[in-house]
Amino acid sequence: MTHVSGLLLGVLITLTLLAILTRLTGFRTQKPGDFAATGPAFDMRLHLNGPILCEGVIYGPLGRVSSRFVADMHGSWEGNTGTLAETFRYDTGVVQERCWTLRVDDAGAIIADAPDLVGSGSGTQQGPAVQMKYRIKLDASAGGHELNVIDWMYLMENGTIMNRSQFRKFGLPVAELIATMRKVV
Repeated sequence: MTHVSGLLLGVLITLTLLAILTRLTGFRTQKPGDFAATGPAFDMRLHLNGPILCEGVIYGPLGRVSSRFVADMHGSWEGNTGTLAETFRYDTGVVQERCWTLRVDDAGAIIADAPDLVGSGSGTQQGPAVQMKYRIKLDASAGGHELNVIDWMYLMENGTIMNRSQFRKFGLPVAELIATMRKVV
């Protein structure tokens, strides 16, 4: 074996081990049950109801901030079915609107729909956490890509919601969103 092929084999083995380690220990390995007995209970029907101010940043695939935004949200519920209307204002001046339809059953299972989703999203609320998984189609101005999203929301003791979302294409991370959501009083 030549030095070059040995080096390439070593790089391949290292990358494979890193990929396995990331799958076993990273953000995507969290489960809603990990939060079952910790902190205040997150109930979307209560905590995503009424006017909400959201502020956040979006990071690109190399971890650099690619966008900042402020969003006005308004949630309304009738029983276990609700809508969450969102108006995002990005630092570029672009305004984006989305309206979610959310259905929550008494066990905490969630079904989510929005016009830019491919199919329906699904999730679970348990303890102070909500996990959502869905496939989103970006606007043509953003490339029109379809991305797989894992979205986690964590209810803090003061009622603020911390949101972290990872966006992937072909299993590779392409963006991450970090945001806070606070009720407007």
